[in-house]
Amino acid sequence: MYMVFSNLIFVFAYLAAVLLIYYIVPRKARNIFLFFANLVFYGWGEPVMVLLMLASIVINYIGGYFVEKAKPDKSKAKIPLILTIIIDLGILAFFKYSGMLIETLNLIPIFNIPLIEVSLPIGISFYTFQTMSYVIDVYRDDAPVSKSLINFGTYVALFPQLIAGPIVRYRDVAYQIQHRQETLEQFNKGVKLFLVGLAKKVIIADQMGAMWNSLLANTAPNGILGSWVGITGYTLQIYFDFSGYSDMACGLGNMLGFEFLKNFNYPYISKSVTEFWRRWHISLSTWFKEYVYIPLGGNRKGIPRQIINLLIVWFCTGLWHGASYNFIMWGMYYGIILILEKFVLKKLLDKLPSFIQHIYTIFIFMMGWVIFCFDDVAEMGKFFASLFTVENGLISNTALVTVVHYLPIILLGIVASTPIGATIYNKFKNKNYIWAFESLFCIAVLVIVISAMVNQSYSPFLYFRF
Repeated sequence: MYMVFSNLIFVFAYLAAVLLIYYIVPRKARNIFLFFANLVFYGWGEPVMVLLMLASIVINYIGGYFVEKAKPDKSKAKIPLILTIIIDLGILAFFKYSGMLIETLNLIPIFNIPLIEVSLPIGISFYTFQTMSYVIDVYRDDAPVSKSLINFGTYVALFPQLIAGPIVRYRDVAYQIQHRQETLEQFNKGVKLFLVGLAKKVIIADQMGAMWNSLLANTAPNGILGSWVGITGYTLQIYFDFSGYSDMACGLGNMLGFEFLKNFNYPYISKSVTEFWRRWHISLSTWFKEYVYIPLGGNRKGIPRQIINLLIVWFCTGLWHGASYNFIMWGMYYGIILILEKFVLKKLLDKLPSFIQHIYTIFIFMMGWVIFCFDDVAEMGKFFASLFTVENGLISNTALVTVVHYLPIILLGIVASTPIGATIYNKFKNKNYIWAFESLFCIAVLVIVISAMVNQSYSPFLYFRF
């Protein structure tokens, strides 16, 4: 209950206070205010980790400065660039992967290294990738160097997208940081987008998470249909949880005068895994493409090298998500499938009817979510077995009761994961009376969300741990 009220305090107190003060202070002071407001937001959950973020800000600000200063001689500019990247990756590796590394080394008989208890800073993967992209882009002449530590700190710690993305590159917001012009239209757009994201999280994702947890507690007796409905629930949960946060982040950004790039584009309507990854977590896919795949040579050095590059990228993508071997398995699973699609399956897929392509893609990403969800390989294997064996029957009475209870939300989630709602809205959004429906929608969503947050247990965003 405390965590529920903490979230309500954020929405109705912290956010309201930040917006009010932000629009009261002079325009020239808004970045200064935002910088400290960002630190308060981050320190709300982890006060000590604010120091780590400040260190990251200072290190990358200095790194960008020396890269810019040495840039007339690219060979000299590489020195501060490489040093900054090593420091960034070193910090990330220590806080996120040291435990996994020690456990792996201890599997070798000659090692007996004591485990180190290291608290994982929330959002470290996201803001580390942002700071790295800044220094790299300055080196490439793709982004201007920041001449203000406060402005750069505001960019790194910007609270709307700080904890779970999207990963915002400095070059995409450099002009906005200094010259954004807040408008009532943009603010109104931000409020609606924020409420849509909040509804995705509270109304759909949290309910699907509750169903998944209920079915997961009784995997064996659920029956084959019960297991399939369970993984469907997790599939809907992770999409609406993460895309909901991204919508909230973009909406909050709009309220503050920023325009962030879209992070999700209805990935569950994809007809291939390649298309799925153009629509899912777009900012992460773009980051790995621009800062890992292309520098490795991309597709410019022949097919064998391209395959190796793709495997490296997907190994890193899996590892980025967490210090657990199931994430590496998940990354390699997608790497292999994407390679097969690119070099073997593409022509075959193109000849199939659209609905078959869609079923194929749904099956692939649902199996991927099984790998993603279970960090215990034995439990993962048991769940996979429950999806394809009928020894436990079709569906148990307990699972049937659970599924029937959550069926309306399942159907709502399936429909909401398609562009149907957006298509209908776009047909009417320019009508004179649409403002009344938008207002009623926002009020209804707010009432439902508040009621749900008060009555259900606290459920943090899944991507907070990444």
